[in-house]
Amino acid sequence: MNLKKIIPILEWLPNYNSSLFKGDLVAGITVGIILIPQGIAYALIAGLPPIYGLYCALVPQIMYAIFGSSRQVAIGPVAMDSLIVATGVSTLALAGSESYISITILLALMVGAIQFIMGVFSLGFIVNFLSKPVITGFTSAVALIIGFNQFRNLLGVDFVQSDQIQIILEDIIYNISNYNYHTTVIGLFSVIVIIFFRKINKKIPNALIVVILGIITMKYFGKCFEDVSIVKDIPSGLPKFELPSFDFDQIKELMPIALTLVMVGYLETISIGKSLEAKQDEYRIRPNQELIALGISNMVGSLFKAYPSTSSFSRSAINQESGAKTGMAALISVIMVVITLLFLTPLFYHLPKTVLAAIIIVAVFGLVNFKEAGFLWKANKLDFWLMLATFLATLLLGIEYGIIVGVGLSLIILIFRTSRPYVAELGKVPNSNFYRNKNRFDEVVIDDDILVFRFDAQLFYANSSYFRDKLDEMMFRKGSALKLIVLDAESINRVDSTGVEMLKERIKYCQKRNITFYFAGVKGPVRDDLFRSGILEIIDLKHFFMRANQAVKFYKTGDRSHQEKYAKYIHQAYD
Repeated sequence: MNLKKIIPILEWLPNYNSSLFKGDLVAGITVGIILIPQGIAYALIAGLPPIYGLYCALVPQIMYAIFGSSRQVAIGPVAMDSLIVATGVSTLALAGSESYISITILLALMVGAIQFIMGVFSLGFIVNFLSKPVITGFTSAVALIIGFNQFRNLLGVDFVQSDQIQIILEDIIYNISNYNYHTTVIGLFSVIVIIFFRKINKKIPNALIVVILGIITMKYFGKCFEDVSIVKDIPSGLPKFELPSFDFDQIKELMPIALTLVMVGYLETISIGKSLEAKQDEYRIRPNQELIALGISNMVGSLFKAYPSTSSFSRSAINQESGAKTGMAALISVIMVVITLLFLTPLFYHLPKTVLAAIIIVAVFGLVNFKEAGFLWKANKLDFWLMLATFLATLLLGIEYGIIVGVGLSLIILIFRTSRPYVAELGKVPNSNFYRNKNRFDEVVIDDDILVFRFDAQLFYANSSYFRDKLDEMMFRKGSALKLIVLDAESINRVDSTGVEMLKERIKYCQKRNITFYFAGVKGPVRDDLFRSGILEIIDLKHFFMRANQAVKFYKTGDRSHQEKYAKYIHQAYD
């Protein structure tokens, strides 16, 4: 058993040195400075007391540093998961109540258990059914939903909270005239300050700057801003070990939201991890290990009052840019959170909620990916419409339905594309032995009595009818002159029983019309399936060739040299 694969921290910890520590120290402190105000802000999104955002930044980070395959991904509370938590749990309990908190912690345990099981059984491939256009559409829509939900804190108006944009916008339009002047001024000023410092340098802790300015303003000039809502008391101290309360009825009700968090959390972690992986050569992301790491992070985190956590786009990028080389940076961030929980929470008493809303709004609106939408419109219209459908479904129907629509459409498009692959008639390139697509190479020679065609996909039940129809269409165009069909099978990497039966039926059809059927470039595993399925009962080895030009040459000249070598090679493989 390779312990380094199971516990990735063992890959870098034994060789850890002072040069690595310098980069990790700077990155850990930088991320910690950003994480503390973000944690407080994201807890408010989730409908939890601010302290739970800091709890979420403790144990999950430690667990991921030990078990995660990425050394730079920053784990903790994030805006998207926080909104999903609020959406799901708010239907079961009143936000902020003891029951609400208990259910949220149980949800973290459920999410972690599902992620861990998926990782152990190597089920990470499931996330592949969410294509990049789906992820882009979903992320952009959720960013807008989170942003508009924060207008209640930014403007000081008790707008309705929802994961359906039309409900939020309707309430904002009707009640925006009731905005709180002082709250709005502080909030908008915070937005401007954050954007200003981000333009100068993303490494500047803009969130911390506006937090400090907001606290100073309310502490020393609070009498002028008595109508501005502040965070008030945040308890000091570290979370105690406690088993979540189990209720099987609640588990059933939470399962849809838990599955949504599993998919979204894993997607975020993998996409962030892969982007960071590309910038270095020291480690590689292992998807199933990431699931295990996330699972352990959420399960163990729930025992210390953490709600569901995953990786953060912004903090991970800053972690990498600040020089993080290993998971030690995350442990340094944890130390900063611990110090805050033990000694510094009273400092946040006067923190205006509108400042937290400003931090969230600027962070999430940056996730609305207009650039990717423009690229998809130019590159692939179908992917663009897939992205747009996911985007609109998430905005209008809610987060859960957005995921369902995205996955459903991805599967439909996958089935559509695999059931209707590219089929091409090939012609001979003059003065060569190559055959190429006649629609792309005008100079190729096409024989009236010979049809050479290529099928660019596996041949199975979903596309066997399409294969037959396209073949019949090409045969019909050739007419009565057709005497030879050569299937260039180089692009066929698998064939199932339905595909084989269809081939056998077409070969028999051709034989009745005195049309010879040859195979060229059949891969070994595909050839094995054909032989096991009895295709040699209809045709013999003389109908198999290494290349299309050899098949045509044999038909025209009777030159058996290449064909006999190939037949001998096949015989040897089966002796």
